[in-house]
Amino acid sequence: MEPTSAGENSGKKICHVASHTWVRLAAMKSFHALTFTAFAALALGGAACSRSGEAAKAVAAVPAAKISLPVLGPAPGWSLKDVNGQTVSSDQFKGKVVVVDFWATWCGPCRMEIPGYIELQKKYGQDGFAIIGVSLDQAGPDVVRQFAEKFGVNYQMVMGDEAVQAAFGGMEAIPTTFLIDRAGQVRDRKVGAEPAAAYERKVAALLN
Repeated sequence: MEPTSAGENSGKKICHVASHTWVRLAAMKSFHALTFTAFAALALGGAACSRSGEAAKAVAAVPAAKISLPVLGPAPGWSLKDVNGQTVSSDQFKGKVVVVDFWATWCGPCRMEIPGYIELQKKYGQDGFAIIGVSLDQAGPDVVRQFAEKFGVNYQMVMGDEAVQAAFGGMEAIPTTFLIDRAGQVRDRKVGAEPAAAYERKVAALLN
């Protein structure tokens, strides 16, 4: 069964992850032909990703008005390997505002959010902010490392497993992204791509 590269869920773009079999098949597809220009064109011209194009734009200025985010509960602890085989754990990010993004290189909506995340890391990294990309690629870390190098990903990438997915409540679709405050509380959970400017407002609400 071939994977659905993107789908509709309450107006958001997602990649379904209901079957490990097709996740493995999808992960084996080559991404080397991908360029940011190409998937920007896909965002503008392809129905599957047409509403996520804003995520590929530079992060916009945050309006003065702050938003209030609910407390959804404590974030689970985790310990995973990065793309070079080094152990990375949630303890290393205590006291920071953290984005934990479950994604994969074969997921179009996931890729479309990455330029926005790069800009967020550049803008707020010195303010105690960190993004963790948790890859669900079954093809292994080499695929993720090559992707990160090719597209200049400037934040931490780790390889996800079933245990971390279960700890965060399971992944029915990706991207699934958690925003965690300095006290280790989950303040936002989103499924699907979201415009970069809208997500920045959530981040800024926890940093300020």
